[in-house]
Order: sequence, then structure tokens, then C-alpha cells
Amino acid sequence: MIDVIIAGGGPTGLMLACELRLHDVHVVVLEKLAEPTRQTRGQGLHARSVEVMDQRGLLDRFQAVSKKFQVGGLFGGVMKPWPEGMDTAHPYGLGHPQPVTERLLNERALELGAELRRGREVVGVSQSDDGAGAGVSVELADGERLRSRYLVGCDGGRSLVRKQLGVDFPGEPSTVETLLGDMELTEDPATVAAVVEEVRKTQLRFGVIPQADGSYRVGVPAAGVAEDRAATPTLEEFKQQLRAVAGTDFGVHSPRWLSRFGDATRQAERYRVGRVLLAGDAAHIHPPTGGQGLNLGVQDAFNLGWKLAAAVDGWAPKGLLDSYHDERHPVGARVLDNTRAQMTLLGAEPGPTALRELFSRLMDFEEVNRYVTGLITQVDVRYDFGEGHELLGRRLRDVQLKQGRLYELMHGGRGLLLDRTGRLSVAGWADRVDHVVDASEELDVPAVLLRPDGHVVWVGEDQEGLLGLLPKWFGAAVD
Repeated sequence: MIDVIIAGGGPTGLMLACELRLHDVHVVVLEKLAEPTRQTRGQGLHARSVEVMDQRGLLDRFQAVSKKFQVGGLFGGVMKPWPEGMDTAHPYGLGHPQPVTERLLNERALELGAELRRGREVVGVSQSDDGAGAGVSVELADGERLRSRYLVGCDGGRSLVRKQLGVDFPGEPSTVETLLGDMELTEDPATVAAVVEEVRKTQLRFGVIPQADGSYRVGVPAAGVAEDRAATPTLEEFKQQLRAVAGTDFGVHSPRWLSRFGDATRQAERYRVGRVLLAGDAAHIHPPTGGQGLNLGVQDAFNLGWKLAAAVDGWAPKGLLDSYHDERHPVGARVLDNTRAQMTLLGAEPGPTALRELFSRLMDFEEVNRYVTGLITQVDVRYDFGEGHELLGRRLRDVQLKQGRLYELMHGGRGLLLDRTGRLSVAGWADRVDHVVDASEELDVPAVLLRPDGHVVWVGEDQEGLLGLLPKWFGAAVD
């Protein structure tokens, strides 16, 4: 029997496969597309996802094919300079097309021993929890059936897995729609830039952006919401809307890909049903404002991976797997709310325009800029671990130690006790938690216990207090 089947081989599913393979979990990724997608929707990684890649030793690979960017706020069309004092050693994003993210994560997953099966569409899911026969049955379009101990639906906003589970997906349907695609233009670049500058004074959902390969990313408001949202728009539809909005179609031709997206905003009521879990767009959909979707999914996988591995390995303490929903559902809800706000700010009517002007002035205050930037980049996420030290529940930024950087010590996906006292011990948990005795001028606490995802679960210097927390996150001690 397979340990974990992942339905969907996009960034979320591939990141999850990487995390599970760090713990030798038998993983099979089922992707219905026979070839990697050419669609370049997600345009890179925000600061928290940059940290995630650094924590797993992947940052060099991404930096080699990306451009750094620093945009503070990036909220509803309002862009300001990067704020001072952000709590991260990586105060930047990395810009690159989504296929690059998928390629690098796919390469890493295969290096670690994950199995990716392309052209395999999941059409049916059932599960049982009857003793020795407990598991999940997955039916494929060609009639093959697979069995696994767990299944994770990373199969997008129209998730078959979510529908098979009967999980409600409440929210709002699309009220506006945008056409998006990569294509070539015959118009002079200077003319394109001038037209775009003028149109975007009132229509922020419009854009014509040059790409590295000489093509352009074109986005333009659609005439309305299509009855069949899955239907690919035609090039003629693009031309009509470009002429209606910009007064010219720029001579668009030779499209690489064409798509449409709306402002539908929905979230699964539950991220877990028995042995089946949801992550990424299968768990939440929202407009792409702020570039948060891909990042949110990757971070879902980062939260879930080590917990699911613990369940497979048999040492997961009670409630650990349920904490995935408890922690990530509020984070997803917060993203949905901020994209709702951004869509209001993007409106071309007098009310949204006035609101955007006011918001822009507020963003000139450094504290507001820092708050909004932390919201979009996810570096301010704090899970609810109860009352305690200000670091509790937060991820710890990469700090410099005498023996190197903190994130260099986290590549294996294990817990970590960073101990400045030299008096503490993780005896009994050494197979799950690394103990590093070191000091950092950037960290003014005696010791911190980090989960594999880098979030702080304990701060102190008392061995008894440490022993009270280790079983909660890392299971029973081993003699």
C-alpha cells in the first residue's frame, strides 16, 4: 500500500511530496496533465516562501533563475517602497513564471524519491477506517484503482477530491472576470507603454507586461462573467476587449496560452476528513491580487508535510494532524478577506478610486506599510499556541550563529532545539529533534524549540518546561 497519494502535481502537491520524502514516506503524485503546464499565472515567491525554500536548501536554485523584487504593500494596486524593520533575513521576493517553480520542485521531489505519474486523473475517492483495512481507495480515469494510507487533494479550485468528500465550499461566486494570457504584439513597445500608462490611471485590472522571451503578459477585463468558466477564451475575444478598454488591440497574435479568472472567493469548511486532506486551491480560491495564491498553497504544504509524515511513521501525538486545519484555515480566511478588500480598491468607480487614494496616503506611514507588507508576504503569520513569549507561534527568521545560519540547520525537516545555555537535552526525541548548542547576537532568549516548519513552540531555559512541550509536538520519548 502507498503511504500517501497526492492528487495534483502543481506547486502545492510537489512541495508536499518534497516534505514527505524528507521523512522517507512512500509518495505517489497523480497529475492529470500529461505534460507540464505552460501557463505562467503565479509570478514568483513572496518573502515567507523564500524563507521556506531556504529552510529546505532550495534557495540557490530559485535565485539562479529569478529576479529579486522589493515592493511594499502591493495591495489593491497601491505599491510603496519596501518598509524598514521587516522581521526577515530575506526582505525580498523572487520573480519567475509558475512553470519554473513547478520544474524546480519537481526536480527536487524526484531527487528525494517521490513518484510522479502524469496523465493520471483521479475520478473517484472512498475511504475506510476499519482496522487493518483502513485506508483510501483512489479510482483513476482509466479504471485503475490505487490504495493508500492517506490522500491529499491538491487538485485545484474545482477539486474532485473535495467534491467526493462532500466538503462545503462556501463563499461568493465571480462578479467580474479578467482575460489573461501570454502572446506576441506587433505594436511598437513605446506606444504600448504609453497606452498602458494612460489606461491604468482608471483601470487597474488592465496590463500589458513584457516577458523575458519577447512575448507579453496581457490582462484585460472581460465583457462579463462567462457561463462556462472552464472555457478557454479566444484570441478574438482578447482583441475585442482590448479595443473596448484600451482603444487598440496592439496587434496581438501567436498566443502561448489563454485563460480567464474571476473574483470568486471560497474556502473549504474542513481541510481534513478522516484520512483525506485538502491543500492549496482545493482548500481555498480567491482573486490573484497581491500574488498570494501559489505562496499560500506552498505554505499549506509546508505546514502539513511533517505532520502527515509523523502520522505515517506512527509517532504523531493526538491532535497533531488536526492542527493542520486549526492553523491553516484562519490563515486562508485572512487571505480571502484581504483579496476581497483589494478587489474593492481596484474598482474604477468614484468610490473605489477615492478609497484607493486614501489608502495610498495611509501606506505612506511606515507602520501601515510594514503591516500590509507582512500581511501579503505572510512573514507575520502567528499560530495560536496560547499565551507566552512574543516569539511563541511565530516562525523564527534566519539568524546567524557561530556555526553558520539557522536555516542551514533545517534542511532535513526535523525539529530543532537552539540552546544558548548548553544545559538542556532532547534525549528521547533525538530521532525527531536536533539539539544545537550555539549563540546568536540576533536572538536574545536562552533557548527556543522549533517545529520542522520553523515555528516556535517553546521559549525558556528550564528542562522541565521543555519536557512538558516535547511530547505535544513530537510524540512520546523513545528509550
